[in-house]
Amino acid sequence: MLERYIDVLVFFCVFSKIKGSDNQEKLVYQIIEEQGNKGIWIRDIRFKSNLLLTQVNKILKNLESKKLIKAVKSVAASKKKVYMLYNVEPDRSVTGGAWYSDQDFESEFVEVLNQQCFKFLEQKASKAKETKTDPIAQRNSSYGSSADVWKFISELGISKVQLSVEDIETILETLICDGKVERSIVASAGDAGQTKLYRAVAPLIQPTGLMRMPCGVCPVFDQCYEGGSISPSTCLYMKEWLEY
Repeated sequence: MLERYIDVLVFFCVFSKIKGSDNQEKLVYQIIEEQGNKGIWIRDIRFKSNLLLTQVNKILKNLESKKLIKAVKSVAASKKKVYMLYNVEPDRSVTGGAWYSDQDFESEFVEVLNQQCFKFLEQKASKAKETKTDPIAQRNSSYGSSADVWKFISELGISKVQLSVEDIETILETLICDGKVERSIVASAGDAGQTKLYRAVAPLIQPTGLMRMPCGVCPVFDQCYEGGSISPSTCLYMKEWLEY
């Protein structure tokens, strides 16, 4: 009931702001409104409204000044903006979700989440081995749901943004691709649908020694020789690998 009351208030607030607008301004507002939380490029607004660029720019500035619409930078195109209604939350496809900050991909943040998600599943597998003697029971107890992993990550407090279970499932999918985790889908109780379960697994094939050392993935391996500008004795990556 309260939400409906708020929606009515928002409607009348917007209506009062746009009531005095001319037909062209109302048309542009309607075009933007139809796009929902995905937004619309200024080029598409021009195409749909059949207005000149100068007219569209002026209308957009007026609507922004009235706080009826807003411009949002899209991760799909760094130099372009999409327009949507002022009170609409942008879709993840526009903002990039939790993995982007000011249009920059947070690779370090993703790597930390990757490690912590795997750590949780590893700990769950270790605990299953310690408390269960039956192999089947061990296997079943080593599984954790994406909601379990999400709760663990949330309690760690390592994220500055609010992560969803879907965000954690995205990270778990990368671990599956790396061969570190496997997924099983089971039917949930009642009408809850299906539940995704995950567990840590040992890779089927261990990488060879050559691939584990820096030389195995070095892009200038063929230019490396003792006494040269690229040399094993002066290679920082080799030194770090040996010390590790």
